[in-house]
Amino acid sequence: MLGSGLIGANWATLFLSKGANVTLYDPQKTALEKTRAVIASAWQDLKKLDYSIGRIPDERLLITENLRQACENTDWIQENSPDQLEVKTKLISEVEKYVKANVPIASSTTALLPSEIQKNMHYPSRFLVGHPFNPPHLIPLLEIVAGMHTDPDLPQKAAQFYESFGHEVIIAKREVVGHIANRLNAALYREVVHMVQADIANIEDIDRAIANGPGLRWAFLGPNLIYHLGGGEGGYSQYLEHLGPSQEIRWNDLGSPKLTKKAKRKLIREFYANYGKKFLRELPRYRNKSLINLLKLKKGIKE
Repeated sequence: MLGSGLIGANWATLFLSKGANVTLYDPQKTALEKTRAVIASAWQDLKKLDYSIGRIPDERLLITENLRQACENTDWIQENSPDQLEVKTKLISEVEKYVKANVPIASSTTALLPSEIQKNMHYPSRFLVGHPFNPPHLIPLLEIVAGMHTDPDLPQKAAQFYESFGHEVIIAKREVVGHIANRLNAALYREVVHMVQADIANIEDIDRAIANGPGLRWAFLGPNLIYHLGGGEGGYSQYLEHLGPSQEIRWNDLGSPKLTKKAKRKLIREFYANYGKKFLRELPRYRNKSLINLLKLKKGIKE
């Protein structure tokens, strides 16, 4: 595990909980010092979902500033460094000095293209994107994206690897900036910014609109299934035939805002005017508690 920030530490917690041996590397001692506290907190989250996982298996966790030590005797590398191309390519170049040629290297990058990251690698065929959603120990989504030089068999092997840790895996047909889910997020947030700029609604009401409306359905059904239900007896085809034109009317009225300094000032001003410091301090705990309850519900429904 390369990088001990929230993503890396929470990744490590999930892998540990499923029986894996984990070595967590970070070049910054100050970052590593915070790691055990993050893992301890994430472990308590997982215990609420599975009471059988017991204590944190410290004997299976190694935290180190030594990259060689982190890379030796490993069969999977999960890279979680800052989402900057230069940072990632430099780190992976160092990693390749210490790992065998057949060891896969997966990046948690949010938006970078795998082909850009892998183009200067010695063994680019072993590289792909394995992008989680934050917090990765609770949200099961995992996006796999291959680059131009990725071994064609690796995405399926990677899917099996991540599925063994309980992930819900999707494999992109081709690489694109932002992968899949974050492109959907970006489309929604673009309209959020437009509505705030155009004084259509304030930030709190927009958040409430999603959390108490479409967001409830999205936790169980994707947009295509929801529109299938919206089509009545005729289903998806009837929806597109009869209500498709209304979609186009909305598309044509959507905004294309820019995050100018003025726009950002307005967003920030409204955000803090609506959400107090105490609420924001408690927000991570509230999010995780809500996710745990939702996961319990979804698990119960599946069973």
